[in-house]
Amino acid sequence: MSLQGDLEAEVLRVWGAQNDGSHDIWHVRRVWANCQRIADGLDTSVDRDVLTIAAYLHDIVNVPKDDPRRIEAAALSADHAVAWMSARGLPGQDAVAHAIRAHSYSAAVPCETLEAQVLQDADRLEALGALGIARCFNVAGQMGAGLVHGLDPLAADRELDDRAYALDHFQVKLFGVAETLNTAPARAMAEERVAFMRVFQETLAREARV
Repeated sequence: MSLQGDLEAEVLRVWGAQNDGSHDIWHVRRVWANCQRIADGLDTSVDRDVLTIAAYLHDIVNVPKDDPRRIEAAALSADHAVAWMSARGLPGQDAVAHAIRAHSYSAAVPCETLEAQVLQDADRLEALGALGIARCFNVAGQMGAGLVHGLDPLAADRELDDRAYALDHFQVKLFGVAETLNTAPARAMAEERVAFMRVFQETLAREARV
């Protein structure tokens, strides 16, 4: 079996019957694909094996968003990746562990390698565009949030509250994610996605207002 196949088998083994639409095997595959696209657009070469392992195992310990242990998920996933690599005698364990730890938004670990920057960007692109919208509303539903405030959808005269309304999360966090991207290829990909989100935001606000 290929490295990619071995990694996917490990993810599916660990997750078992887990049912999380925003963190499923398709998310993992998309992050890996984003890593490849970003790497292809860079002037400097990156370690593709490090990126592949880090991309496939970055969420292998998947702690729910509303769990207080959420901030530990990346570190736990990095530890799992190192153990998996060590059992197979694979090199690059420190590089993989750092990339996984640094990809987390909540952990706020600075990216010290290009591979870490690429993985972080690849994962954060998942929060933008049509896909980001779908994942935002999926997570909001899991956490019991509503869709949108019907009287003031864009929070012109109220405090933003993304625990209560999914659309508020666009302004609370998602638009800001695009400003944190490290690489030029990822920033170029983000521009179109953010533009779509702004159109969606205005359209939903118009349709939802009562």
